[in-house]
Amino acid sequence: MALELDSIVPIGRSLDEYSKMFTLSDRDLKKSILGIGDGPASFNAELTELGGHVTSVDPIYMFSAAQIQSRFYEAIDGVINQIKNTPADWVWSCHRSPEDLRKNRENVNQLFLEDFTSDNCSRYVCAELPHLPFKNNHFELAVCSHLLFLYSDHLSLDFHLHSILELLRVADEVRIFPLVTLGHKTSPYLESIVESLSEKGYEIQIKKVEYELQKGGNKMMVITR
Repeated sequence: MALELDSIVPIGRSLDEYSKMFTLSDRDLKKSILGIGDGPASFNAELTELGGHVTSVDPIYMFSAAQIQSRFYEAIDGVINQIKNTPADWVWSCHRSPEDLRKNRENVNQLFLEDFTSDNCSRYVCAELPHLPFKNNHFELAVCSHLLFLYSDHLSLDFHLHSILELLRVADEVRIFPLVTLGHKTSPYLESIVESLSEKGYEIQIKKVEYELQKGGNKMMVITR
């Protein structure tokens, strides 16, 4: 049974989750990183605390911290209830249970809000694909978590292709996770995207990663020039 969402939900992930989803090495974590669709993720806050350099992009940053928090709580109960009602669709290796997942998401959201309202909130840029306000080759690595491919029912093939090309304009390397839809099926766009990018001379790799919550959602796409 598919996870049914009417729109893209503002739910973020932690540094540990990003590290597992994108197989981020110590060397990767020292790069200039662009996080696309980060929403209320604590990835930026946690890595910045460790001396990293992250810029997060999401249209939700147009809202105040209180508004983002409200949107988070409007979404989280519905998501967790659907997860509880579809136990066979989820893998509890990185999280112990739906209740543990909810607690994780709340902790992540709180860390984000504290950072978002700090003096360093310039690291959070209100923008969205497929047009980004950065110069060519501005970042060494761009990571896109739970947006492209996951929301294939909401975002068109054309949007996906133009968005990925925009990411490749501003970053030397792009990593996207997961490659499955909300319905736990491989995105119907995956084959076309690989073909189109290959024709343009990009190198594409599909890699299995340590992180898996959606059953079968344990692969990322790596694209380099």
